[in-house]
Amino acid sequence: QVQLVESGGGLVQAGGSLRLSCAASGASGRTFSSLVMGWFRQAPGKEREFVSAISRNGGGTSYADSVKGRFTISRDNNKNTVYLQMNSLKPEDTAVYYCAADRSIELATTRVEYDYWGQGTQVTVSS
Repeated sequence: QVQLVESGGGLVQAGGSLRLSCAASGASGRTFSSLVMGWFRQAPGKEREFVSAISRNGGGTSYADSVKGRFTISRDNNKNTVYLQMNSLKPEDTAVYYCAADRSIELATTRVEYDYWGQGTQVTVSS
């Protein structure tokens, strides 16, 4: 079992930046490095949507079109942590952001592919 805890959310003005972190526990360093990690978000009244994913060694990444060029995903396998650097934030980025872990090999971009989920962290971007 893997527990995921997100942090770093908050209120920011449009154009600002935030860095989200997701710490994994219940897994040894070797286990964390065997997990594909992803970020999703859910705005009020909307479906949870894919934001970004990173491969097990960090060499491969994937982004939703809506965040390409603004968000950067990274991971530190020594710290069992994945990050999401969010720049040039827009009001439409407002959502609860969820960290997720996938035990498969391929980069996963759909919700159903992920095995473990965090509780989420709120990001609010004011105009």
